[in-house]
Amino acid sequence: MITHEPNPDLPTFARGLSFLDVPTGKRDADFVVAGIPVDWGVTNRAGTREGPNAIRMISRMLYDGAHPALGSDPKQLDVSDIGNFDVRIGDLAKTHEMIEEQALGLSHVIALGGDHSITLPLLRAATKERGPVALLHFDAHTDTWSENFGQDFAHGTPFWHAIEEGLLRPEDVVQIGIRAPMDADLFVDAKNRGISIYSAEHVHLAGPLAVVDEIKRVVGTKPTYLTFDVDSLDPGFAPGTGTPEMGGLHPWQVRAILSRLTDIDFIGMDVVEVSPPFDNAEVTALAAATVVWDYLAIQAKRRAAT
Repeated sequence: MITHEPNPDLPTFARGLSFLDVPTGKRDADFVVAGIPVDWGVTNRAGTREGPNAIRMISRMLYDGAHPALGSDPKQLDVSDIGNFDVRIGDLAKTHEMIEEQALGLSHVIALGGDHSITLPLLRAATKERGPVALLHFDAHTDTWSENFGQDFAHGTPFWHAIEEGLLRPEDVVQIGIRAPMDADLFVDAKNRGISIYSAEHVHLAGPLAVVDEIKRVVGTKPTYLTFDVDSLDPGFAPGTGTPEMGGLHPWQVRAILSRLTDIDFIGMDVVEVSPPFDNAEVTALAAATVVWDYLAIQAKRRAAT
């Protein structure tokens, strides 16, 4: 891959196709951005294979200046975009093996999906040496099905497998924005296992500050992985996704929550389910890119405090 250093004098539209125009190809960077163009785990409408580059393109809007709430600037971090992981089209099991192998050895992965099935191999890689991690999961769906329409490892199954494989302890999992139709037994089983599930309606009624307290209660000081499915947002704010669900989170609520999690020990993250063929004016891609930018601003804030 050709490497480059960003030019601060370039106008927004002229910037390259790395996330935030960060240098490319540096696998030993403190934070490594990687695209994972997968959509053969979806159960409704596809297109998330185009997600990584759409997120990169719109991230140019976030290049200038520091984070307005945190005061930190992600550009001060050692971040590199290493391009897209290799995948095996149509073969989800092989693709997951390839994702895990490529993620191993990277210090702090920031993955641009891709459908939500990619989180399972990323968790496998993240827990290889450190053991189980806590999980902060934004989504309209719990993704705790044991299979989806005959697929064992589809985008609705990653956290069932992650718990079964010992990558996650259910009591260390918090899910925000859940509201999709689901079998009552599945929901009860998830709650009985100890998963903390908060609906989008709960966020609307209780407010972001209450949700922040609940997140901190669950994950505490544990190493925590963040996974953000854009369908956690209401489709009015994120139409470009495969399984939109009405009554979702508002972007300001998500940002208010994330900006108050600077004391969480995040060890990696992904943003998934951006489907550009169904997007409008890049608003879904912008939401995804902004979540990654907020996450990097959190990391910059933590680094500045040490």
